[in-house]
Amino acid sequence: MTAAAGAPLLPSLRALVFDAYGTLFDVASAAARHRDRLGDRHAALSRLWRQKQLEYTWLRTLMGRHADFQQVTEDALDYALEALSLPAALRGGLLEIYRRLDAYPDAADTLRRLRERGLQTAILSNGSPSMLAAIVSGAGLDGAFDAVLSVESVGRFKPVPAVYRLAVDRLGVEAPEIGFVSANGWDAAGAAAFGFRTVWVNREGAPLDRLPARPLAQIKQLAELPALLGA
Repeated sequence: MTAAAGAPLLPSLRALVFDAYGTLFDVASAAARHRDRLGDRHAALSRLWRQKQLEYTWLRTLMGRHADFQQVTEDALDYALEALSLPAALRGGLLEIYRRLDAYPDAADTLRRLRERGLQTAILSNGSPSMLAAIVSGAGLDGAFDAVLSVESVGRFKPVPAVYRLAVDRLGVEAPEIGFVSANGWDAAGAAAFGFRTVWVNREGAPLDRLPARPLAQIKQLAELPALLGA
């Protein structure tokens, strides 16, 4: 399931759709920019913040109690700060940085190469529209996408199938002709279950999630993606 020489793993695609947080944008960069105040606890804060953020999206969806990703992100940060006995005064700065996360170094060039091949490109994210607009603009990627899609038009979070259908409806492309790229294994599995041809950006070398559907391919960085499409 890794990129290899030979026949392309993703032929005949018309569009590539990307998750945003953790895939195109480094969620650890917010806490890392406060390293001078957090010391070696910045990594622990980043991990716990992200863990609770995802848990809250799943739990709110199951409860039928939706709140947008901004609220979920704030709630998760409040939990993480309290759990790690970190000063609440860090809250405002961390939330502001979260709207200006660093893009991964290979993101812009990968998107450019894909668009040069005539593929549509899009983001499909749990993020709220305002969060996504800020992060895309802040990374200088405004012209890199045909669509930036938020779960807010559905009112539920991934991996609900209705979220993935947003890309089909907006791009006018059937699911088997869409490649979906995520660094979150559960998201790649959810997209595969929906019918997308999925690629998991497995930067940490994590084991495969035991879920009903699996990604078609694994890569370690975004720069490997064009090779999956063939020459």
